[in-house]
Amino acid sequence: MKIGIVGLGLIGGSLAIAFKKAGLEVIGVSRKDSTCQTALDRQIVAQAGTDLALMKTADVVFLCTPIDYVIDSAKAVIPHLKPDAILTDVASVKGEIVQAIAPLWPNFVGGHPMAGTAEQGINAALEDLFVDAPYVLTPIETTSQKTIATLQELIKHLQSRYYSCSPEVHDQSVAWISHLPVFVSASLIAACMSEEDPEILEMAQSLASSGFRDTSRVGGGNPELGLMMAQYNKDALRRSLYAYQQELEQIINKIEEENWEVIASSLNKTQSQRSRYI
Repeated sequence: MKIGIVGLGLIGGSLAIAFKKAGLEVIGVSRKDSTCQTALDRQIVAQAGTDLALMKTADVVFLCTPIDYVIDSAKAVIPHLKPDAILTDVASVKGEIVQAIAPLWPNFVGGHPMAGTAEQGINAALEDLFVDAPYVLTPIETTSQKTIATLQELIKHLQSRYYSCSPEVHDQSVAWISHLPVFVSASLIAACMSEEDPEILEMAQSLASSGFRDTSRVGGGNPELGLMMAQYNKDALRRSLYAYQQELEQIINKIEEENWEVIASSLNKTQSQRSRYI
């Protein structure tokens, strides 16, 4: 089986490394000649170039471009695909992408490997990035079982944990556990920076340790990625943010009422529930 990868960044490069290790032939396309050369120098692809015509011999093509380029990349690569080629993507939002691409290519299925690092680009690509990470496919009614089965086999090569759901279920789920935390975390940093007393702000920055580091990590990540989460998953994210806002308002009210019993009960409940997500 020949794998095609459009977009040789962290995710695309890591897929290339993992599939090559599994004995599959991998060809890659990037907008930059320098990225293609790096992929060739690292020997993670058999061929690489800037021309999407390279995908004409691929059996499965992964679109690994940023979210805002996925649909345009699909439209550009489809004329070059074999009639039976499978097309998939790795974007963290599925609804709009599936809705746009599925009518254009019957062998398309949305996908989302939930793995990454703070680093970006081909030089950050890792062999084991997807090991034990969730990999979600979002088939629709018209998706063939053969297409799903082929991608499931490839996901096994990545040693990922396979899940399947509708695009809508995926987008609301990731809004809760991925997109909402980014904006909660970013808001935490912004709230701390709103402190007007320079002595307090300096001391807070000096004392910040593991609790602040863990809670603020995703809010201090790639701004472009956070923006695309908001743009492409706005309805699900907004729903999650409103729910979170209501929880904060309830906490504020209980503190103002000095209702420590209810606060203690709430903290006990969240303590017991956290293990379901971790």
